[in-house]
Amino acid sequence: MKLLRHGERGQEKPGLLHDDGTIRDLSGVVPDIAGAVLSDEGLAAIRAADPSTLPVVDAATRLGPCVGGTGKFICIGLNYADHAAESGMKVPPEPVIFMKATSAICGPNDPIIVPRGSEKTDWEVELAVIIGTHAKYVSEADAMNHVAGFAVANDVSERAFQTERSGQWTKGKSCDNFGQLGPWLVTRDEVADPQDLDMYCRVNGETKQDGSSRTMVYGVAHLVSYLSQFMSLHPGDVISTGTPPGVGMGQKPPQFLRAGDVVELGIKGLGDQRQDVIADE
Repeated sequence: MKLLRHGERGQEKPGLLHDDGTIRDLSGVVPDIAGAVLSDEGLAAIRAADPSTLPVVDAATRLGPCVGGTGKFICIGLNYADHAAESGMKVPPEPVIFMKATSAICGPNDPIIVPRGSEKTDWEVELAVIIGTHAKYVSEADAMNHVAGFAVANDVSERAFQTERSGQWTKGKSCDNFGQLGPWLVTRDEVADPQDLDMYCRVNGETKQDGSSRTMVYGVAHLVSYLSQFMSLHPGDVISTGTPPGVGMGQKPPQFLRAGDVVELGIKGLGDQRQDVIADE
């Protein structure tokens, strides 16, 4: 299934993408794409509904982030060997973990807002993992049983805030609208192999990232298991698993986003995003 949330910001309703290409409202079936709905039992209740009987949502309706109730937005740094190389950094011996503030999360086509004082706002297409059930001290063999599904994420980053302003990376990752998520949560049964997904990112029509999760250093099952050794993972938590090469800071010379730019990105089978770049007021 391809699950989504539609409507105005903060008032999103649950929905799904029907096989006929229409968006169908799930408000009469589940309260949200969040919490217990993300468990296997919750997803089974959605599957039991007949999409053809559900209300059709206007195609022009805004899409919100594809999951609600996210308590943690966990990011993995330098998780593609080729991206680490373009960043001038070594592949880490263990996953690099940092947090993105949940207030950065927004819809897949909501604008990228260049914050005040920014000169180095950057793009990063990433595979996002959506946790479906509580996970603590889980094995790698059991890890995927705790995953509800997958989505496209744009881990927008302000590189000067991230690396030139002292301290940790969080402040360069957490500005408003620095976490586009969706368009859909694609349930794990529809993703044959999360380690074999092509992904792309274009800026003003020019391809910047053309990669694949095949070059991921630490795979999805490993990351879920690894993170669960340090913190409980809860339904709705998001793990953004790193980006392939081609980010702005890796261009020669470096290239960063400015108001008026257009960013398009996507992952095969998981959908596409489009964002206008605007300046913060």
